[in-house]
Amino acid sequence: MKRRTGQDRSITQNWRPATQAVRGGTARSEWGETSEAIFLTSGYAYDCAGDAAARFAGEQDGMTYSRLQNPTVQMLEERIALLEGAEACRTMATGMAAMTAVLLCQLSQGDHVVAGRAAFGSCRWLVDSLLPRFGIETTTVDARDPQQFADAVKPNTRVFFFETPANPTMDVVDLAAVCGIARERGITSVVDNAFATPALQRPLEFGADVVAYSATKMMDGQGRVLAGAVAGPRDFIEETLLSFTRNTGPTLSAFNAWVVLKGLETLDLRIRKQSENSLTVGTFLESRVPRILHPGLPSHPQHELAMRQMEASGPIFAFHVDGGRAQAHALLDALKLIDISNNIGDSRSLMTHPASTTHASVSPENRREMGIDEGMLRFNVGLEDPQDLIEDLDQALRAVGL
Repeated sequence: MKRRTGQDRSITQNWRPATQAVRGGTARSEWGETSEAIFLTSGYAYDCAGDAAARFAGEQDGMTYSRLQNPTVQMLEERIALLEGAEACRTMATGMAAMTAVLLCQLSQGDHVVAGRAAFGSCRWLVDSLLPRFGIETTTVDARDPQQFADAVKPNTRVFFFETPANPTMDVVDLAAVCGIARERGITSVVDNAFATPALQRPLEFGADVVAYSATKMMDGQGRVLAGAVAGPRDFIEETLLSFTRNTGPTLSAFNAWVVLKGLETLDLRIRKQSENSLTVGTFLESRVPRILHPGLPSHPQHELAMRQMEASGPIFAFHVDGGRAQAHALLDALKLIDISNNIGDSRSLMTHPASTTHASVSPENRREMGIDEGMLRFNVGLEDPQDLIEDLDQALRAVGL
């Protein structure tokens, strides 16, 4: 496949993020298409049997099977790596496939993981339920306090795993401090950066080893497809992660990869506008609800840290009502514009009740430990006019007595 002149790392890595988001990783066929092509193929043909043998032996460049390589998927992986400032990237079918793979590829029976206690419900399930089944010990800590990571380290600790900002509590982790502790002790730090994306926060620049994503969220950004990604050092991606994904098969489809490539072209524009809208809406809500957790507002206890690590606050925040599940559900039911949905990162405004949806599988005790109560609502602010969102919120709040 003929590649456009200049599509090598020595040139593309020096492009600025906006250029990388549109052109990074692009490979063109002999037809010279301007938009990335979708290669809907499961396998590849060889000119001779010797070529097939050479490719499988790693002695010849070329693709063998789309569980391992696909031209469209490869373009997405290169683009994400460039945006992240990583040496390499592998994509997967979903965000949770990425989270599962990035942990299991490097952990064995007898190892120990320290994880942030505030996390997406399925990530907590990995830590609380799946890893222990394989004899992998886990400890959850309040990730807002770097010392708790240090205190939890054991001789068999292999991984620090955490989100920042965390879902849905919006806890912010001091990346430099926690990743520094990991590096001092030879522990791999894995950061879930789905809320911020590389457009707003690049954990590798703060010392993280590996970054994992649900690309379903802001990278696609329009609620269309599922995708996941893991980015980091080439030796980790190709020697540790690749053998796991190659043989277990959490493969991203070429079509979904193409959709995410299109999403990345507008990621920076969308996430910054949604961050701006989120601040406008959050400022309105702050005077109407008992408690709001928005990293872009000075009232957030880690506001200064968030603004040091992130270029903008992102589109997502949480708030609490005092009337528990009944009042939270009533508020959701009173909305006329904003959708009730458990998804995030969409260009549409979405709101959910985590305790009964995204974190319903987490035990009540662990939800309380994480700071998720029955009155918490998580809000993804979209690209609508923020005044329309405020008017919808105003009438819904009044309908439930707020």
